[in-house]
Amino acid sequence: VKEKLKELNADFPPGMDYKISYDVSQFLDASIEQVLHTLRDAFILVTLVVFLFLGDWRSTLIPAIAVPISLIGAFFFMNMFGLSINLVTLFALVLAIGIVVDDAIVVVEAVHAKMEEEHLTPFNAVKKIMGEIGGAIIAISLVMIAVFVPLAFMTGPVGVFYRQFSITMASSIFLSAVVALTLTPVLCAMILKNNHGKPKRKSPVTWFLDKFNKGFEKLTGRYVGILNVIVNRRLVTFGILLIFGLGILWQAKYLPTGFVPNEDQGTIYAIIQTPPGSTLERTNEVAKQLQQVCEEIDGVESVTALAGYEIMTEGRGSNAGTCLINLKSWSDRKHSVHEVMEQLEEETKNFGAVVEFFEPPAIPGFGSSGGFSLRLLDKTNGTDYHEFEKINNEFMNALRKRKELSGLFTFFAANYPQYELEIDNKIAMQKGVSIGNAMENLNILIGSTYEQGFTRFGRFFKVYTQAAPEYRKYPSDLENLFVKNDKGEMVPYSSFMKITKRQGPNEITRYNLYNSAAIRGLPSKGFTTGDAIESIREVAKETLPKGYDIAFEGLSYDEAQRGNEAIYIFIVVLIFVYLVLAAQYESFIMPFAVILSLPVGVFGTFLLLKMMGLINDIYAQIGLIMLVGLLGKNAVLIVEFAIQKQQQGSTILDAAIEGARVRFRPILMTSFAFIAGLIPLVIASGPGAVGNQTIGSSALGGMLMGTVFGVVIVPGLYYIFAKLSKGKTLIQDEDLNPLSEYIVESNAEASFIKKIKKLGLVLKAASRKRKNNEK
Repeated sequence: VKEKLKELNADFPPGMDYKISYDVSQFLDASIEQVLHTLRDAFILVTLVVFLFLGDWRSTLIPAIAVPISLIGAFFFMNMFGLSINLVTLFALVLAIGIVVDDAIVVVEAVHAKMEEEHLTPFNAVKKIMGEIGGAIIAISLVMIAVFVPLAFMTGPVGVFYRQFSITMASSIFLSAVVALTLTPVLCAMILKNNHGKPKRKSPVTWFLDKFNKGFEKLTGRYVGILNVIVNRRLVTFGILLIFGLGILWQAKYLPTGFVPNEDQGTIYAIIQTPPGSTLERTNEVAKQLQQVCEEIDGVESVTALAGYEIMTEGRGSNAGTCLINLKSWSDRKHSVHEVMEQLEEETKNFGAVVEFFEPPAIPGFGSSGGFSLRLLDKTNGTDYHEFEKINNEFMNALRKRKELSGLFTFFAANYPQYELEIDNKIAMQKGVSIGNAMENLNILIGSTYEQGFTRFGRFFKVYTQAAPEYRKYPSDLENLFVKNDKGEMVPYSSFMKITKRQGPNEITRYNLYNSAAIRGLPSKGFTTGDAIESIREVAKETLPKGYDIAFEGLSYDEAQRGNEAIYIFIVVLIFVYLVLAAQYESFIMPFAVILSLPVGVFGTFLLLKMMGLINDIYAQIGLIMLVGLLGKNAVLIVEFAIQKQQQGSTILDAAIEGARVRFRPILMTSFAFIAGLIPLVIASGPGAVGNQTIGSSALGGMLMGTVFGVVIVPGLYYIFAKLSKGKTLIQDEDLNPLSEYIVESNAEASFIKKIKKLGLVLKAASRKRKNNEK
């Protein structure tokens, strides 16, 4: 469309130009560009954190190679499932950076540990560690994928968000696991060097890394000391979980809820409503005044006025008007859209008309504006429009008293000056006039109708039929018009029709077959659309008489219908993760050591959202669900290694502590790499900033809190549930190895058998060669 407009602009008359009044793509393009910058920054920060923990650029290069391979591979799956590159999928790719690097980090860290402990070459270290950690990599990948699989089957507007996000994340995680089991070991064997124990070249970087590693060793020692004290004390473990559980309930009570956050899209709708009966000229004059006010405000780029129609409730009439106010680019203005709206509200108080300001809808196509939208429905048998207006006004006054609501607006009124045409059917029949023909004829004379068209001078001209202006200037002119009867005679309308002055609605709108009044509004400062919807329901229950009801529409309908949907989604995700872990450990008890470590992260999510002044909306819930997989992954790393140690003969207590000690560094490394990737989202500004900050804060708060306290709680949980399941099996002669370990060992055994066969062939060939030489 834009290209066509540029092409047509060349043929415009001199002095004529065009301006796009409302362009959704401008905000989307700016938001996507912002997310791409965030993607770059996240990759750099993740790389720096990995370098800090691994200590050399060779080790850092391996995870850095794994990231683009996984992300680029995700585009193939996105294309296969019909997804596009948009804000949601880009969000997923930004978050995936910190996740897909995890598997590669676990492999590289394990190779370094094996080279240092047993003084092996990189190649031999890789061969040894893949049998130890291959199962853990498969397990954590299955847990992460299990989190996102249920979301891919959701429907409705919410399902669109979840589906695109889940497919992008799940495909990235799957590819990262494949890369960690195939490419990363090869890169480790080719690129890494065993420099452990050798003197390092002195530089500020090596000095800092040495200090960091010594500090980390001290931290690990203190961590193990804490575990020795609390792991076998069940009361401490459950006490910590109880405190965080109560904290979640307290935070959930006071944390505001919402659906999709309203972003600064650089556009404002101004709705004008002059008193009923006002002329179009009067409404246009108010629109011009508003234009002049807007032109004096810093940050406003252009204003387009439209009299006779308001975009919010689609009201039509001479007293309705709309102004589309376009703001300058985000980088070229100092004030946000809300600050500009507050200034405009102050400047238009004394206009002698109702002027309300709204933002565009958060999702283009869902509703006509931001905020909330609903209809007051008249479900009585017969509508008395004056009574309906009275009830509507009383309902609006009750809504205005609620502190959660602001900017309330309705176009419905039954006090518009009108003329009612009273037709005497008996007289009309006596004169041979059909009422249908009379009304159709009157509609043509007063309103006009399209008859036909013709082509001349290479252009098509339309022909409309209508009475001349001098015959339809005054209401009394209607009585001087004529209609043809069934005998072809002209009958004056005045012989069977009277004109009566009265008041009534400007237009009649229906919703779900009921007469309705459209109502729009905004949540007050400090409140969310969720708070607004709840307060509207309370007012409707208290004030509306029998036979009247409300119905939400647009995004408000979906938000009102959701109810506790987020809780149900969270429960389904937990069930999927539990089933995967139950299959992994072949136990219905051991998965609880992972599942019960999650409340700590949920509390961290709610806490940071509250501190940042954000709300629990769909972006926060996406981050929360992703947190299940991330924290579950950390717990699996500890539990997986502890189970191995226990099967090798260690006691449950020693296995829990040793598993936590060995996995402490990889867990902190992967967690802080992910947290580093979230920092650009949390501090985002400009277009799409609210969504960036919400999804970033929900994931960062949960990951930080869940990692710090999770490494303390998980060993205790493992100790508790390993004690419960000790000596108990579901099946007689059951293989106690985790499923993922069995897969890795089977592959390793198959590989070993192939090597033995190859060695046998080589020996046979050598024997034949020796016999030939003897001959």
